[in-house]
Amino acid sequence: MSVIIQSDQLRTVLVGAKVDRATATLPQTTQAAIFTVSGGRVLVTGLVGEVTTATGATATNLKVTSNPTTGTDVDLAANTAVTSKEIGSLITLPGTSGSALVVKNGGGGGQLPAHNPYVVPIGTIDLVTDASDTGSVKWSITYIPLDNGASVTAA
Repeated sequence: MSVIIQSDQLRTVLVGAKVDRATATLPQTTQAAIFTVSGGRVLVTGLVGEVTTATGATATNLKVTSNPTTGTDVDLAANTAVTSKEIGSLITLPGTSGSALVVKNGGGGGQLPAHNPYVVPIGTIDLVTDASDTGSVKWSITYIPLDNGASVTAA
């Protein structure tokens, strides 16, 4: 049986380009960039984190912030507990900007706000934690350029 549209082509049509970031330890009681937006504004249709090293028992909150080159940081998601998350747990942006992240244990499903995307300006997309934790997360973002020439790369 022949396939007319490959799965990666279908994903691009539905939610835009995808950029992956290698797994890394969560920021340690600080703010750190995970993706860089350049060339113009983008519509973020999804952000998915997968826990690759279980997070520790230390009470830790995580939020996602747009850190523009010009202007003030804006939280895309509010502080959300990521304490003691098992390998395979998924972390996704909420359907409503500024709400809590959606965090599901391993095997659980997340969500993509593809039909309610986030407008993000030139700058970085950052993680912010309020404690130090040993957990590692790999991230994938899907986006559509809003401005010609806009793109996203892993930070």
